[in-house]
Amino acid sequence: MPPARRLPTRDLALIALFAALIAVLGLPGSFSLFGNAVPITAQSLGIMLCGAILGAKRGLLAVLTFCALVLAGLPLLAGGRGGLAVLASASAGYFVGFPLGAWVTGWLTEKMLPRYTVPVGLIANIVGGIAVVYAVGIPVQAWRTDTSGVVATLVASAVFLPGDLIKAVVATVIAKGVHAGYPTLGSDRRESPSRIRSGR
Repeated sequence: MPPARRLPTRDLALIALFAALIAVLGLPGSFSLFGNAVPITAQSLGIMLCGAILGAKRGLLAVLTFCALVLAGLPLLAGGRGGLAVLASASAGYFVGFPLGAWVTGWLTEKMLPRYTVPVGLIANIVGGIAVVYAVGIPVQAWRTDTSGVVATLVASAVFLPGDLIKAVVATVIAKGVHAGYPTLGSDRRESPSRIRSGR
């Protein structure tokens, strides 16, 4: 059996850096609107950035690293939350959906590299960073708060969606700038310099 492929040191550094970025985005704290059990934080922006900049594999690993540290007890979620109790909260589904959201965002992003365009990049962030995370988070929120799925969906749409759409725009603009300087950063494929210049 062939030996397992090891990640290059550069990739490991990027994974650690973006895991730390998600944690830093939690420093401003969190707040709840209209008594909602799930707080609003800036950390979902970090999830989008992981996929939009690092691509599917490394974006996923960065978010999984962050999640593992949280479950290990480090208070890295906004509001100083951490530990296994996170999985019993109303926001557990959003937390579990973070890695999948980053992977989908990264997978969609890789399809257009090395030419990162704002319209497609925005779609990737909305689909992965919002739709996928909501698809996991809303049913769990409904279950934990003992409400109907329709009510939870309406609450999420009214409370979270406007801010998350702004985060998707911000993540897209940042990713556009990064990929303009580093055209293959978000992909595991190593393109030749001539191919990068030609855009093929």
